[in-house]
Amino acid sequence: MEQIVYISTARATAPDGALLEEILRVSRRNNHRDGLTGMLIVGGRRFLQVLEGPRQSLDLAYARIKSDDRHFALVELSRKAVSQRSFPDWDMAYQEGGSADEFDDLVEIVTRMTAGLEDPSLKAHLLGFAQMHAKAA
Repeated sequence: MEQIVYISTARATAPDGALLEEILRVSRRNNHRDGLTGMLIVGGRRFLQVLEGPRQSLDLAYARIKSDDRHFALVELSRKAVSQRSFPDWDMAYQEGGSADEFDDLVEIVTRMTAGLEDPSLKAHLLGFAQMHAKAA
């Protein structure tokens, strides 16, 4: 099993809620079908995603993601073999910075969502992104 962490930038000035909901709906369906789990964090136009699962499924999903013209500047931050999933229960967990709900601080949200992570490098990627993009939406 492998895990990939990447960042990209949306072509749209600010992805609207309908677009994000469609991306999540399709991602969750595909990830469930392909045995992938992960997390997506959005800060303004920037996306940070963690995907994990069987290598072949991960390669196919990442190829689809790279060819999606709704975003650009895709940068792979890490890719490694893992013995266990960091997000075993999430077909695709999601959080957007600057949301209007009671927990609108992106750093606080990501801190709570990653509290159980044992991988310090992965936690650093996620929290670093949150700190850079807090309240960006």
